Amino acid sequence: MAVVYVINILIIVLAAVIVAGKGDRFIAGYNTASEQEKQQVNIKRLRIMVAAILVLSIAAFDIHFFISGQEEDTTAGSVIAHVVAAIAVIYMAIAGIIIANTWCKKK
Repeated sequence: MAVVYVINILIIVLAAVIVAGKGDRFIAGYNTASEQEKQQVNIKRLRIMVAAILVLSIAAFDIHFFISGQEEDTTAGSVIAHVVAAIAVIYMAIAGIIIANTWCKKK
């Protein structure tokens, strides 16, 4: 359980670094984009979106710990919690792609 807390803290720190503007190199796709492509992106909005998805991912991955209360639980409730967490992450990834290509673009 301690490992989960350490990973959660690391992801929260990464989200804070990105929002502060010091972690643009950690944003996939943005760090490899050309200068012309970077000019088309509203970086402040992109930072907010990436940090929000990181924090929401923590919540999605921790669902099974709150439901089952154990790391190695194989009961039906735990399996359902894992499936719900996986579906939530998939939806967040799809929403992140859509938001990054609409709200985060300069008009």
